[in-house]
Amino acid sequence: MSRVDLARRVRERSRLTGRFVLRSGRVADEYFDKYQFEADPALLDDLAGAMAPLVPEGTQVLAGLEMGGIAVVTALGRHTGLPCAFVRKTAKPYGTARLAEGAEVNDRQVLVIEDVVTSGGQVAISTGQLRDLGAHIDHALCVIDRQEGGTESLATHGIHLHALLTRTDLAQA
Repeated sequence: MSRVDLARRVRERSRLTGRFVLRSGRVADEYFDKYQFEADPALLDDLAGAMAPLVPEGTQVLAGLEMGGIAVVTALGRHTGLPCAFVRKTAKPYGTARLAEGAEVNDRQVLVIEDVVTSGGQVAISTGQLRDLGAHIDHALCVIDRQEGGTESLATHGIHLHALLTRTDLAQA
């Protein structure tokens, strides 16, 4: 399936219009409800299949960010065969009390997985936390880059953002 076809399917499934406050605090008149494409097993599987070739060589662990990145990382892990870590926004105070569950990240080359990137804020925060745990992170991969500064912001943190689709792709679909 082509990127154009994927962009069209994502747009049809998840594009909303109205007034939306984004995590970054910005107000947008267009919103991609990521949970709509993540909740569609066939579409999610097709997205993960298209993302698999974008995984940088040498990646040892895929780390999905809570909450939307968890569905994406699970599907992507199935296509790549790589182990997955599930990264919380904050470590839970009970049980294992871990920030990252699943695959071990210490001293491993980790690829951060996110669904939609706007400012890159959560990717930067989570990457810093994972690096504190000993993870080696140079790249992040997302389904949609909203093209609102996330790529540039992440570059200042030493993170190269790869995106399957961009806002431009979705607008042209």
